[in-house]
Amino acid sequence: MSIPKFYSAINYDFQPISYWSPEANPLEVALRNVKGRNRREMIRDYYSRGLLPTLSENLLRDTLDEETRRSIGQIHPSFMGGEYLPDWGRHEVEIGRIELESTTNDVISVRARSRGGRIEYSIRDEYGSEFTIPQRTSIRPFSLRELIRFLDRVEQIGATDQCKFGFILSFNQCNLECGTELSTLEDFTRVESGFYPELGLHYARVINEWYESRLTEFEAQERKDSLAGEKRRVC
Repeated sequence: MSIPKFYSAINYDFQPISYWSPEANPLEVALRNVKGRNRREMIRDYYSRGLLPTLSENLLRDTLDEETRRSIGQIHPSFMGGEYLPDWGRHEVEIGRIELESTTNDVISVRARSRGGRIEYSIRDEYGSEFTIPQRTSIRPFSLRELIRFLDRVEQIGATDQCKFGFILSFNQCNLECGTELSTLEDFTRVESGFYPELGLHYARVINEWYESRLTEFEAQERKDSLAGEKRRVC
């Protein structure tokens, strides 16, 4: 089982008061539960330029209708990223998401639902994959530390190497072992959250350490192979 590493200058004790608090800035309100990755980037861009009120109401919806979804998918497959996530349940919000630099910009959604006085958690993707999670419910929202421990112990049924590398790193590791060039994996996985501002920073450091470690291994192997080749030529 992968043991999370924690870094200085990140407040791992941070804990949202509620996942359903009405106190949020206009950008957080606009982004909350918007499925599409590219649409979320568009909303951020419009907000930064003070143009959010001019953005089409249709593009601000949590879920697009099928016609619009097909239309934007024809622009480029990456525009489909996140758009095929399952619809939201009653009192359900997204507390984090894992975004992958795949052809279709696949997204895994981390969700919380208020139910019976407790918070119920789930992991959903766009393919109906099944996940086992280490904790089903809690009374209060996770602290950042608790959320990281939760995410690192998630397992996708049928996937490999998760115990050694943890859930988040498993996407990079799986692609590497399937023959993907290491250089393309440095920015392959991104984690973000509207409730935990430093969640993305934590995993950016985790992924960077994974990348640097694999790069060191590859360079060492190349030197070894080169030396072996020199020895063969001498013989």
